[in-house]
Amino acid sequence: MPMQLDNLDRRILDALQRNAKLSNVQLAEEVGLSPSPCLRRVRLLEEAGVIRGYHAELDRSKSGLGLTVFVGVKVERHHDASANAFRAAVIDLPEVISCHVVSGESDFLLQVVLPDLASYEDFLFSTLLKLPAVSDIRSNFAISTVKSQTALPLDHLPQGGLS
Repeated sequence: MPMQLDNLDRRILDALQRNAKLSNVQLAEEVGLSPSPCLRRVRLLEEAGVIRGYHAELDRSKSGLGLTVFVGVKVERHHDASANAFRAAVIDLPEVISCHVVSGESDFLLQVVLPDLASYEDFLFSTLLKLPAVSDIRSNFAISTVKSQTALPLDHLPQGGLS
């Protein structure tokens, strides 16, 4: 069940999603709190797992990862161990930046980032096709990115207060 958040919590989360480098004093000023209660709220949000971490957002192409591929993967359905073996293997692949269990033609949808097409070809044949239980792979290459954001919308969160 989602944590009950009040408007101050939402404002804190919104500010930190826009700029995680804010000092506690800057954050407190932005949301209209004094530093001590602001820090207390941030710590509660961290302890509750609402804030999972603080990260730098990198530009993929400027970081040498100009190719984004969405890979649909089917796994063998002989037993549940097939999907579990695939999950365990894909977790250790740094090129895979997200992995989702999906419905439809694929069982999993991977988002893979690599420098170029030659790198993907190598990754496909030396890694992906050798993963446990893989029976089919469909690759879709991103031509351009219209929208990519890490900030989550907060308007839907339950209102209430921290308990």
